[in-house]
Amino acid sequence: MSFETQLRTKTELVNNTLLQLLAKQSSIDNSLDAVLNYTLTAGGKRLRSALVLFCCELASGAINNDAKIAAAAIEMVHTYSLVHDDLPAMDNDDLRRGVATCHKKFDEPTAILAGDALLTLAFEILAGEISEPAIAVKLIKQLAISAGPAGMIAGQFADLKAEKTKGNIELLEYIHINKTAKMFQCAAVMGAICGGAKEKEIELLSEYGLKIGLGFQIADDILDISSSSEHLGKTAGKDVKSAKCTYPAVVGMDESKKLAKELADEAVAVLESFDSQADVLRQLVMALLKRTK
Repeated sequence: MSFETQLRTKTELVNNTLLQLLAKQSSIDNSLDAVLNYTLTAGGKRLRSALVLFCCELASGAINNDAKIAAAAIEMVHTYSLVHDDLPAMDNDDLRRGVATCHKKFDEPTAILAGDALLTLAFEILAGEISEPAIAVKLIKQLAISAGPAGMIAGQFADLKAEKTKGNIELLEYIHINKTAKMFQCAAVMGAICGGAKEKEIELLSEYGLKIGLGFQIADDILDISSSSEHLGKTAGKDVKSAKCTYPAVVGMDESKKLAKELADEAVAVLESFDSQADVLRQLVMALLKRTK
């Protein structure tokens, strides 16, 4: 099976799981439920959630229900972050995943509450749907750390403060590691936990996730300059317009591409102790490096 087919299969599995979980939430108001469905079914690459499934499969040889729930939870948190990131007080964007952003489709208060709902629902499903309490606690802790004030929020906060400043490589790494890479790291670790991986395997997959996450963000910075809004499914050029602290802005385009390639090589090297079953993760590295949207 080709890598593209495997990724597409994982994406479909995540999409189906999200729909099933939303359908079970009978106590959610119909109007709010429609907003949540809009944000979660708008498309997206599902890379973080697919990584959960890939790492579970690597650790145990199969995808179990815990991994499906964990993948859905991380996708909810990722989507909440996009909904809030697009708000007028943040990046003030009109386009996301090829459709109108949540606050443009509905209104700003609705978008704020929809993001809040997705964030809290993610932890609710981990607490209620995971097979064993001990596993649920590990997954909840990992997701909270990665998405919280010492993770994604820290990166976003620093990103906002760095706008219209010259910036430097140390600040840039801090922003991108926290804002983006830690959620990829989280996905890899959650998948490994669901698959019952050994501690050393979890450590290696954690390192792998961090490296591909940072590489993903560098590629994102490059694409913001080199691609179009129609191709990306989001507004191109907004980093330059907002004077964001990005890799091309701080180190230049050529050095940015070089750093992305170095991170890809390092991520593949981390997988050296794994057998051919990790080939899909090796292929993921190359797909992220060469992506065009």
